[in-house]
Amino acid sequence: MLRTPPATGITAVLLTRWMGLLRGTIRGIVPGRQVAGGADMEIKPQAAVIPEIDRLEQGKYGPVFPKTPACYGFTIVAKVKPGRADAMRAYGSTLAEALEEDPHLLAPLKLHYLRWVLFDDDTRFMYQGIFDTDFDKYTEDAIALFGKAGVNTAFENLEGFPEDWRTNPEAFVRFVREHHCPSFIEYGEYPYVSADEIKKALRIKGALSEMLDQLQ
Repeated sequence: MLRTPPATGITAVLLTRWMGLLRGTIRGIVPGRQVAGGADMEIKPQAAVIPEIDRLEQGKYGPVFPKTPACYGFTIVAKVKPGRADAMRAYGSTLAEALEEDPHLLAPLKLHYLRWVLFDDDTRFMYQGIFDTDFDKYTEDAIALFGKAGVNTAFENLEGFPEDWRTNPEAFVRFVREHHCPSFIEYGEYPYVSADEIKKALRIKGALSEMLDQLQ
């Protein structure tokens, strides 16, 4: 059990603040683990092989891809309409500017990472994301957010993207599904840990650093 060592004055205040933060956040760092009783807190890297699509459970829009040590994610690859590569880059800049104004703009997507890539002489586009929600929820949330982020027509520069996607979310999801390139193996150095849990761990690190600095 975590116990606050006896201390006096400013040392006691700092230790109390730090231990309170530690107790409130450490439970969430490693899912399914407990601190009390000396439980093992070691984080072991893991890999997982993804079953073939025809062996996956079917959900609302298609196969339900499992959570892996790298959490959830997808890779979309589609052809860019001729002459529209610069427009895709411009929408990337629009998204970056929107995030400067509101750093929590994409918070509902529970993202770890997002990457947009133009390749093959700007004729093809890759949209790659790692996130903590499942495939279908991410797609539904993304539809709602694209308009707010000012990138509501970015995918309209891709061949085959439905023109009526604003009123036909099923067509949007179908496009994503048809252009998704599933992984067959995924690896996580810190497996199954969510973005929120990582941020909790960083807050603990920051609190400990602050305490040590003030004790010097």
